[in-house]
Amino acid sequence: MFKRTKLYKTLILITVFLVVGFTFAGIGCVDKNSEDVSTTEKTPSASEGASAKQSIIVKGSDTVLPLSQAEAEEFMLKNPEQSITVIGGGSGVGIAALIDGEVEIAMASRSMKDSEIEEAKQNGINPLETVIGWDGIAVVVNPENPVSQLTFTQLKAIYDGNVSNWKDVGGEDRQITVISRDSSSGTYEYFKEEILVESEYRQDALVQPATGAIVQEIAQNKGAIGYIGYAYLDTSTKALALDGGEGVFVPATEEMILSGEYPLARQLYYYTNGEPQGLAKEFIEYIMSGEGQAIVSDVGYFPAK
Repeated sequence: MFKRTKLYKTLILITVFLVVGFTFAGIGCVDKNSEDVSTTEKTPSASEGASAKQSIIVKGSDTVLPLSQAEAEEFMLKNPEQSITVIGGGSGVGIAALIDGEVEIAMASRSMKDSEIEEAKQNGINPLETVIGWDGIAVVVNPENPVSQLTFTQLKAIYDGNVSNWKDVGGEDRQITVISRDSSSGTYEYFKEEILVESEYRQDALVQPATGAIVQEIAQNKGAIGYIGYAYLDTSTKALALDGGEGVFVPATEEMILSGEYPLARQLYYYTNGEPQGLAKEFIEYIMSGEGQAIVSDVGYFPAK
């Protein structure tokens, strides 16, 4: 009887140890599995992580700036996990940043120069050009200025210093305040090529670092003249009709720019290092889509296609 009781107790103890052992083993398995699931949720795959954290910098032309800002805002509304930083400063500034590998996209209101392309290649950068829209350069004066039109010859004389009074081009007896963009601006380069040709800007020209500053100065100065992108036109300035040598004065209107009749029309560019990749590719594809080109029109420029 004693032996049976002892054996029975021994069996009970073994059973208890087994039950307890399996219980802790089960707890250990549950904890390990829970930890794996938690880690998976907190650490996405490489592709998911890249998609969630992509960011690019778009830098350059102040003319293209408002367009890129509008496009980036709409793109990020649809893709809130993406980040696009848009910075102005001038076409030359953006191109230099691309050459130095500091940005994914350079904005420009002029084509890259041969010297810039050569420098880029020396740095291992292969510039690829994409036309994203068209723009017209408006020559503007204060709304109270009675002059409403100029020939290219008259405009050149004003900007190279041969004419300094509005009475010499059909206006009032008032000193002309000539305003220009700085030399890093693509608009500066374009205007020089089209209007000044081989001449230089006059030494006393008031140089402004941004288009907005030109608009502000002309709005406050009855004797001022400047040039700005079409998208910057508003009621604070007056755009002049221009005769590029054809004997006809053409106003700076959307219709005249799109028809090719207005003499100061140009393309707007994005430059990337070779074929764009990742977020840069997605952003440019969005700009070139029907929706993106509609934004080009909404901002005040003209679609590339």
